Amino acid sequence: MSGLLRPDEGEPVIVINGDGKSPVVLVCEHAGKVMPKALGSLGLPPEDLVRHIAWDIGAEAVSRQLAQALDAPLILQRYSRLAYDCNRPPESPGAMPEVSETTRIPGNEGLSEDQRFQRIRCLYRPFHDAVSEFLDRRAARGAVSLLVTMHSFTPIYKGKRRHLDLGVLHDRDSRLADIVLSLCGRLKDIVAKRNEPYGPEDGVCHTLNLHGGMRNLHNVMLEIRNDLISHETGQSQWASRLQDILEQAIALVFRPAAVRVNSST
Repeated sequence: MSGLLRPDEGEPVIVINGDGKSPVVLVCEHAGKVMPKALGSLGLPPEDLVRHIAWDIGAEAVSRQLAQALDAPLILQRYSRLAYDCNRPPESPGAMPEVSETTRIPGNEGLSEDQRFQRIRCLYRPFHDAVSEFLDRRAARGAVSLLVTMHSFTPIYKGKRRHLDLGVLHDRDSRLADIVLSLCGRLKDIVAKRNEPYGPEDGVCHTLNLHGGMRNLHNVMLEIRNDLISHETGQSQWASRLQDILEQAIALVFRPAAVRVNSST
């Protein structure tokens, strides 16, 4: 980790409940707002480092509760997405954004090749290597994985209000997203929409494609409006709601296999 992270700063990734029995594997790429000390504040005032531009507000708290409720493993990324957005590949301009929404990020302007490489090497690569190794270990022991990435979004973006509570995102593989959307459609108290407030054309499906696509895993990205989970009550409510949805989704994903087994006996 030399060159960016000091030994006392810790790894970019935390694995929680790694032995969880659920087929769901939760991943939260924007869980933390910690800034590597070598980067200072990236030229930003303290108030900007706690805004949605720096992390996904409430996403870690919901993910932790959901992991416990489902008995699912959870992989968290600790550092601010302003240092490196781990849901973007190294060649993406959004990986180390010079502007986030309308906020200029001075510490990301004019980065040298070596500075960019250090962030890739110390933040991006260890995180995604950990996700890959975790999924491969599960596969080696015959465990099926459903990849669910957890995010939150700001209700107002560039002055425009977003009229939804939950975004259900996918790229080419819509299998799990279709099931989740169908289940959400039965609920009267939330508005869920497909590929909003972002979609694959915005480059937000990198983790899904990198880890789910190449392994042919059912995968989906869940985006919760962050004002709904910025407090403990909302975090508990959404963890419970998503527990119900994902437990039903698991049953539907595996039901065809069970029917085939029963019909052959």
